[in-house]
Parts: sequence; structure tokens; C-alpha cells
Amino acid sequence: MITFKQSQTVLLTTFLACLFAVGIGGCGGSETAEQADPADVESTAEQADPADVESTAESVLTVLNPNLAGSDELAMLPGMTAELADMVVEARPFSDMSELDALVTQHVSSDETAALYAQMFIPIDLNTAADEEILLVPGVGDRMLHEFKEYRPYLVIEQWRREMGKYVDDAEVARMEQYVFVPIDLNTATDEEILAVPGVGDRMLHEFKEYRPYTDMEQFRREIGKYVDDGEVARMERYVEIRSREP
Repeated sequence: MITFKQSQTVLLTTFLACLFAVGIGGCGGSETAEQADPADVESTAEQADPADVESTAESVLTVLNPNLAGSDELAMLPGMTAELADMVVEARPFSDMSELDALVTQHVSSDETAALYAQMFIPIDLNTAADEEILLVPGVGDRMLHEFKEYRPYLVIEQWRREMGKYVDDAEVARMEQYVFVPIDLNTATDEEILAVPGVGDRMLHEFKEYRPYTDMEQFRREIGKYVDDGEVARMERYVEIRSREP
């Protein structure tokens, strides 16, 4: 049985222990919660979701244009060899994806071409590409082949984006857009549209605009031929046309 004096001693001891504890955080409560560093909490809140990081990485997958990429870049792609990469460089410029496919399928199995074309592709003309060429676009099957063709002719790429957005989400539209193009009007195209032509930089932007208005494609070939060889003129010609002419 605890005496009154012993009870007082216990209470005094507890009081002194609690008083001492005030200097190091007080009595009771969660020490972990009270000592948490606000910076640590903020850092945890700001940590990126791994799924978001993965999604971002996938959305910026680079698709090489084999008419422009170096042989070392091409040789690193799935299914490619250094020898085939050299063949591609030697045979270019390719007029379209079908021409490239004819070379590649001689050296790469059909199982490997899908993975290869996901990272190496010559954009196809949405208005003129044959069915076989459209079906080379990674992920495009018979259903999307039908939708690609249903809305022809396309005047601007925005029209294609809008129509395809009826069937797939924005991310899939953006992915497919890496493999297609709509020819631009040489006389009215904006700087942004001209610079979207593969291989065209600021210098060629200036030359494209300097000779406006173009009256026919022969004029384009003649003027741009002052700066690049015939093969390069032919390669760029795929991406342009003349729809508007001055009277």
C-alpha cells in the first residue's frame, strides 16, 4: 500500500521530469511529428509521380528522318546494323517511305520493322500516300487508315489533328503526327510552317520567302537549286506546293 508520503514523492518526481522535458520538446505528444522538418514535408509533396516521368519520357521520343540523320545515329536503332545504316545514307534521299521500306525489308525481318519504324520514318503526305504507305505508320491499322483518307484533302495539319481527335486522345494524335505532314503553300506559309519542313532552318526559311510569289514549282526548283543540290531540292519539294497565285 502506497503511503501519503510515497504518493507525494511520485508526484514530485513526475513533475520534475516533465519540467525538464520542456527544454527538449515538452511532455506528451508525438516527438516525430513535432520534430519534422518543414523542408522535408515540402520536398515530399513536390516529388514527381514516377508514372508522370515515364509518360513525359515517352512523349518526347525522337523519330529520326533517314534522309537527314547520320549513319551513327541510324546504326543505334533497333534492328539496324552499321552496314544497313551506311546503305540508307548512300541511297538517300528517298522520295517516300515506300522506297525506304523496299530497302529495309531486304535486311530486317518483318517482326523488327515495326520497332524500327517507331524511331525512323520518312513522313508521309496525308493527301497522296497510298494505303500501303499509311499502314507503315506505327500503330495505324485498317480503322485509322480509313479515317486518314476520309477527310482528304487536308489543307493544314490542324485540320488533320481535329479530325483524328474524334477517334483518339491528344497524346495519340501527337504521336502519329510525327509520321505525317500536309504540304504547305509556298506563297502563304508562315515562318513556323516553313520551319516545320524537315531540314529547313533559318537560312532556308529566308530563301523560301525571298522568291515569293512563286508561279510554279519549276521556279521553286530553280531558285532553291542555287543553294542545294538537285537531290535536296527534290526532298524538300515533297513538303511544299503552290495553291495561291497572284493574278
